[in-house]
Amino acid sequence: MIRMVRKSAGLSLLALPGFLLIIIFNYVPLYGLLLPFKTYRYNLGIWNSPWVGLDNFGYLFNGDALYRVLRNTILYNMTFIVLGTTLSVIIALLLYELSRRFVKTYQTILFIPYFISWVVAGFAFRSLFDMEYGVVNRLLVSLGEEPIMWYSDPKYWPYIIVIAAVWKGLGYSSVIYYAALMGIDSEYYDAAKIDGASKIRRAISISVPMIKPIIIMLVILQIGSICYSDFGLFYNVTLNSSLLYETTDVIDTFVYRSLIDLGDIGMASAAGFFQSIVGFCLVLVTNAIVKKINPENSLF
Repeated sequence: MIRMVRKSAGLSLLALPGFLLIIIFNYVPLYGLLLPFKTYRYNLGIWNSPWVGLDNFGYLFNGDALYRVLRNTILYNMTFIVLGTTLSVIIALLLYELSRRFVKTYQTILFIPYFISWVVAGFAFRSLFDMEYGVVNRLLVSLGEEPIMWYSDPKYWPYIIVIAAVWKGLGYSSVIYYAALMGIDSEYYDAAKIDGASKIRRAISISVPMIKPIIIMLVILQIGSICYSDFGLFYNVTLNSSLLYETTDVIDTFVYRSLIDLGDIGMASAAGFFQSIVGFCLVLVTNAIVKKINPENSLF
């Protein structure tokens, strides 16, 4: 045993920073799971604050806004999963067909939006949809149409939100699938070429089936986050306009406003706890379904 410890001491030391990060940022914060069940008092601390049971969860489930924010959160995330995954796979397949000389250029162009913060993107979208000075309204006026009050009419924003989310995340997701495609043995494609298979047939019969495990894995993880929303997207791009809450208000923005207005940390913690439990259950259920259909593609 001592010999084994000495033999792996170097590798253990190399892994030590990673273990410490996991412990500090993933296990130590578990102590905060007490907050959803307490009325937090700064002078008393987490442990000495009074217990309130499930009262903090009542704020989420007793309001009229719950249906709205749950509906928006789930529907948006389902759209992001379906549309984002489909487009990312298609882009990855197109990149795979390009010569290596051009791939890096297109990858860079697609990847740039991922590094743009939603604060900057929010100003960019405002320059497009501003009532008086926006590019879109100026174009509509030049065509003889009436300008649209984009930040006052919620019916347009489901489309804008989806376009913004896909625009920002498409490059990152497509690179993951492209990397998976690069790992496919070229002999499969050579054999298909000999049999006379076209590029589309090779993509359908070889490329997509070979990267199906990574697609399923990423989809399962995304389903686990279906009750979470990209706060920056829904807060900055919409400028937090109260007139748009009907179609843009999600759990994260709702909890943020509630925390700012009420200052109730216990309520905000209860919302986060609820999101985590739902996400965990969804991962288990989705993985069980995948495992029943095809055990080789399940996470565990």
